[in-house]
Amino acid sequence: MAFLQVNVYSNILQMEVAMNVILPQTTHKKIGTETAGITEDVPVLYLLHGMGGNHSVWERRTSIERYVAEYQMAVVMPSTDLGFYTDTTYDMKYWTFVSEELPTIVHELFPQITCKREKTFAAGLSMGGYGALKLGLAKPENFAAVASLSGAVVLADVESLLQVRNEAYWQGIFGPLDQIQGSVNDPLYLLDKLVAAQKKTPRFFLACGTEDELYPASQYMAHKMKQKNLDVTFEEGPGRHDWVFWDTWIKRVLEWFNEV
Repeated sequence: MAFLQVNVYSNILQMEVAMNVILPQTTHKKIGTETAGITEDVPVLYLLHGMGGNHSVWERRTSIERYVAEYQMAVVMPSTDLGFYTDTTYDMKYWTFVSEELPTIVHELFPQITCKREKTFAAGLSMGGYGALKLGLAKPENFAAVASLSGAVVLADVESLLQVRNEAYWQGIFGPLDQIQGSVNDPLYLLDKLVAAQKKTPRFFLACGTEDELYPASQYMAHKMKQKNLDVTFEEGPGRHDWVFWDTWIKRVLEWFNEV
C-alpha cells in the first residue's frame, strides 16, 4: 500500500486542508507482506476523525493501512478540525466541504478512485461517527454503506454536550442549543427525512463499547433505524471510548463493508 500526505486548497473553507490517503500498490517484498495493486475503479473509504484528532490520527493510532490492504481499497482521511462535520454558525462550511467538495477533489487528484456509489463507503469514530452517519442519512445517493463507531449520534441531551465542551463552542457549531432537535444537524430528523423521501438507502453499521458513555446513543439510534425498516446492523463489545476499541472494530467494519 502507498501512504500519501496531501495538502489541498478548499474553495469552500477558503483555506489549505490536509488529508492522508492510502492507495493500493503492487509490492513484492522479501520481508513483510506483499500487496496487490489496482489502477482503476478503486473502492474508497472516507474515514473521519473524532474530536481532538486530525487527518493523521487513524494512521497513527490503528493499523488501518495493514487492515485495508487485503480489500484493495483506498482510504481518504481528511482533517476537519473541531467543526463537527457541520456548516458552522461562524461560516466554516465543514459539512459542505466533506460531503460535496472533498469527493470532487479526490476524484480530480486520484482518477483511479471510483465514482460509483456501490464502491464508496464512509466511517468514523465519535464526532466522526456522527459525520459518517450524517453522510449516509443526508447523502444516501453517494454511499453503499456507512459505519459509526462510538458515534455521537444523538444530540438531544444538551447536558451531555456541555460536559464535553462549553456552550459557546456548541453554539458556534450549531447555533442555539434548543434548536438542534429537528434541524439538518439532527440525525433523527435526517432519518425521518430520508424515510419520507423514499430514496435508496445505504447499509448502516453502528458499534460501541459497552463501557462507553455513548453506548446508549448508538443503541437508541440503531433501534430507531430498525423501526424505520432501514438496513442497520448494531454490534457491541467490551470497551471504552478509546483506541483499543476503535483499532479492533475498524477491522470488523472493513469485513462488514465487504459482506454481501
